[in-house]
Amino acid sequence: MRKLLFVSIAFLLSFQFQTFAQYEASKSASANRQDRLRGSITPEREWWDLQQYHLSIEFFPEKKRIKGTNVISFKTLKSGDNMQIDLQEPLQITNVKHGKSNLKFEREGNVYWIRFNKPLKKGVEDRIKVFYEGTPVESKNPPWSGGITWTKDAMGNDFIATTCQGIGASIWWPNKDHGYDEPDRGVKISVTVPEKLVAVSNGRLKRVMQYKSANTRIFHWEVTNPINNYAVNVNIGNYVKFGEKFKGEGGELDMDYWVLAHHKEKAEKQFKEAPRTIKAFEHWFGKYPFYEDSFKLVEVPYLGMEHQSSVTYGNGFQNGYRGRDLSGTGVGLKFDFIVVHESGHEWFGNNISMIDSADMWIHESFTNYSENLFVEYHFSKKEAQDYVIGTRRNIKNDQPIIAAYGVNKSGSSDMYCKGGNMLHTIRQVINDDKKWRSILRGLNKEFWHKTVKTAEVEKYISEKAGMDLSKVFDQYLRTTKIPELNYIIINRDLKYHYESTVAGFAMPLRVKINGKDQWITPNGDQQTLTVPDVIETFEVDRNFYVNSKPIRQ
Repeated sequence: MRKLLFVSIAFLLSFQFQTFAQYEASKSASANRQDRLRGSITPEREWWDLQQYHLSIEFFPEKKRIKGTNVISFKTLKSGDNMQIDLQEPLQITNVKHGKSNLKFEREGNVYWIRFNKPLKKGVEDRIKVFYEGTPVESKNPPWSGGITWTKDAMGNDFIATTCQGIGASIWWPNKDHGYDEPDRGVKISVTVPEKLVAVSNGRLKRVMQYKSANTRIFHWEVTNPINNYAVNVNIGNYVKFGEKFKGEGGELDMDYWVLAHHKEKAEKQFKEAPRTIKAFEHWFGKYPFYEDSFKLVEVPYLGMEHQSSVTYGNGFQNGYRGRDLSGTGVGLKFDFIVVHESGHEWFGNNISMIDSADMWIHESFTNYSENLFVEYHFSKKEAQDYVIGTRRNIKNDQPIIAAYGVNKSGSSDMYCKGGNMLHTIRQVINDDKKWRSILRGLNKEFWHKTVKTAEVEKYISEKAGMDLSKVFDQYLRTTKIPELNYIIINRDLKYHYESTVAGFAMPLRVKINGKDQWITPNGDQQTLTVPDVIETFEVDRNFYVNSKPIRQ
C-alpha cells in the first residue's frame, strides 16, 4: 500500500508541476537578456562542473577599491571552448590565464565570455585564473542591497563587509554566479588588508602572513564543504576572538566569535545564545552540516546574514529584532533573532540550497519556521505557537512566494512569515509531531550538501507524510489567496465549504465544536456534519493559517 501511495503522490505532483510550467513561462516573458544570462543554466555554464574557487583579494579602504584573482577549478562534463564567468559592473576582468596562455575574453554587460584556444575534452579537470579590479558597488542598505560596506567603528577603525544575497556574489568577485553549481571541494579565501586590521571569512583560518614592506597582512581561510556563492563573505575590522567547544551530534564543534575589541564584554554575554541555538536545531534538523569548517559569529556593520560557517551579526547584542518583537506577543524578546534566524540557515540555505532564486522560500520559509521551533525547544509549545501565529501580522499577500524561473528573481517577502505559517499548518495537517520532526531531519539527510528544486522538497514532504500535499503548497506558495472556511450552523448541523482556494484544495482542518476537537475535510462543495448536541460554540484551530466566515442563511 505504501509503495502504491507514493507512486500516486509522485504522479499527482508531476502533473501539478507540468500545469504550472506554462504559468512560469508567462511570468518570465518580460525578462531581458541580462536577466536570463544571470538566472539560467546557459550552454556556456552547463558544459563544466565547478570544483573549487581560490579567491585572493586585497582591500584598499582609503580608495574604496579592490583588486584580486580567482582560480576556478572545474571538470568538463562535455567538450567546450566558451565559458561564462560573471562579474558585475563597474568591476573589470583584466586578464584570464589558462596555464601559461592568456585567454581572449569579451564583456556583455555583467557577463564575460572566456574563449579557450581550443575545445577542452570531456572528462578532464582544469582551471583558469581570473584577474580583476575596480571600485565595487557600495551597498546603500546592507544586507538588502549588495556590495561593499565601507564604514568606521566607534573607535575610528575601518569596518568593512561584503553582502550579496539576491544581487549575486559577482557584485564583488568573478564566479559562476548561479545556484545550481556549488564548488564540490569548497573555496579558499585569501584576504589582504592593512596590517592593523583583521579579515574574517568562511571556514577555518589556516594562516596569517605579514608583509612589513607593504604594511599588510594576508589572512588565509578555507572552506572544505560545498558552498553557495552568496554565502562567501569577507569582514574586516579591529576584531578580537573568543570561543568554545560544543558537544553535538557530530562530535566536538568549534564555535568561534569575532567581535570588535570594545564590544567583547557584551558579546561574551549575548553569544551564549549560540550553543543554545545549535542544540535546538540539531534536535529538530539533525547534525550541524559543517563540523569540518566550524561555526562562528562575526560582528558586522549591518543587521546580519547567513554566510556559511561565518554567520554575521549586527543586532546590537540584544534580544528580539533590533530590540523589537516581530510577533507582537512578547515571545520574540525571549531570544536574539539574528543569532537564531541566521544560524537556522546553516541547515536551510547552506546545507540545502536552492537551484533557482525563484525557490528562495526553501531558504527563508524553513528558517522563519525555525524561530518558533527554537522557542518550543527552550520554552514551551504554546509560546512557540503564539510566536508563529503572531507573525501573521507581517504577511502582505501582495504576490506569490514563488517567482519566475530562470531570470534570477525571488518572490514576495511573504516567503518568511507566510512560508513559516504554511509549514506550521502542514505540521497540524500531518498531526504527528514525531513524524514531523523526522521529516525535518530527513530533509537535511536526503539533501545533505545539495542544491534542490521546490518539486523535490514538496515531493519528499508529501511522501514521508503519507499524503498528497501538492494543493497545500500550490495554495500558499503560488497564490496570494488564503483559504476561507465558510460555514452555517443550524441546530446540530454544521454546513461548510472552502472559498478562495485552488481547484482541488481539500486540506483537513481541526475545529472545536462545543469545546471539543473535531476534524473536517472541507473542499469547494458544501458538506454537512451533524453532531449529537446543538452547536453552541464553533471555532477553527488557530494553528491553521486559514480564515473563517459565518454565512447567513
